[in-house]
Amino acid sequence: MNRPDKYWGLIIAILIVIIAAGSIVTWAKYNQSQPVEISISPAQELRGEIYIDGAVNNPGRYPLRAGDSLEELIQAAGGASAGANLNRLELYLPEAGEEEESAQKINLNKAETWLLQALPGIGATRAQAILDYRRQNGRFDNINELIKVDGIGTATYEKIKDLITVAD
Repeated sequence: MNRPDKYWGLIIAILIVIIAAGSIVTWAKYNQSQPVEISISPAQELRGEIYIDGAVNNPGRYPLRAGDSLEELIQAAGGASAGANLNRLELYLPEAGEEEESAQKINLNKAETWLLQALPGIGATRAQAILDYRRQNGRFDNINELIKVDGIGTATYEKIKDLITVAD
């Protein structure tokens, strides 16, 4: 074996070791439980509000700014609840003019006393307390704020949470 052949064999052996080591490092860093990140670049900047519902601690409307990630939006809604399946998220974009699902719910920011009294466990006194809270603190940002109203606890909130909204 002459000298150049000996070096080619050594170079090939070193390249095989480098490729094998790189493959092992890449495989070790790959984690199948990591979510796939999807980035959408709209033609126009997104601004406004987003309605977050489902397995979050504080469903409601939240400000939406360009560059917000799904994780930031979920955290704005109080984080995911204990039973949330974060491997399956749904995003629904309604057609222009399509009514929202929350349109059939009672809006805490607009409802009058008589309409609030139609909710289970809400009588005249609690309905008036909701109006007083709204007058003193401004609009409700999410439905979970209802617990801050005098006379409304978690038991009452749990009975009516699916019947109320803060959507405009």
